[in-house]
Amino acid sequence: MSVITVERKILQKNDEVAAENRARFKENRLFTLNLVSSPGSGKTTLLERILEILAGQVRISVVEGDVQTDNDAQRIAKYNVPVVQIITNGACHLEAKLVQDAVASLPLEHTDILVIENVGNLVCPASYDLGEDLKVVLFSTAEGDDKPLKYPKMFRVADVCIINKIDLLPYIEFDMAKARENALNINPGLTIFEVSAKTGEGIDEWIEWLRKEAQRRR
Repeated sequence: MSVITVERKILQKNDEVAAENRARFKENRLFTLNLVSSPGSGKTTLLERILEILAGQVRISVVEGDVQTDNDAQRIAKYNVPVVQIITNGACHLEAKLVQDAVASLPLEHTDILVIENVGNLVCPASYDLGEDLKVVLFSTAEGDDKPLKYPKMFRVADVCIINKIDLLPYIEFDMAKARENALNINPGLTIFEVSAKTGEGIDEWIEWLRKEAQRRR
């Protein structure tokens, strides 16, 4: 008796669409970020700070991913930028096809930076390429300095790590040096920023890096 095993890459179709997205983004000279974190880490607040500081300087469009509501898109719309909401109805991540459909209604030819705010989750989004230039993983001091060790794949595939809510450091047990060590042990190539999206501490350094990186890549 012989056994024939047929193997197929589960994510093959997603990768094909992601390649199409990447080609389209490149054609429109977009710098595209995939912003990922667990729920409540501060992704949307960080995005709001980006929009505030770069208003009138850089043209930004946004794709918002959420399991059920359009609350985040409503927050972003107040900054008068093009925004599309994707509601996944329970799915824990965005896929390349969802992003492809969403950006069809965005003015890509008049966009410099495209920000995709993924669904709050550090597991599933790690496996899905959306066609982005950089994957930015964010975690907060309130979540513990061992976050990279608990979700190594996400930190391994990320390009940038932002440690948010540093304004809470006087009130919680969080070892910043250990957090950075844990993240860099997983991925030595990570660029790390320490910020408070609430107070603005550290934001200028992150925004300046983002501005220069967008110019370099475009």
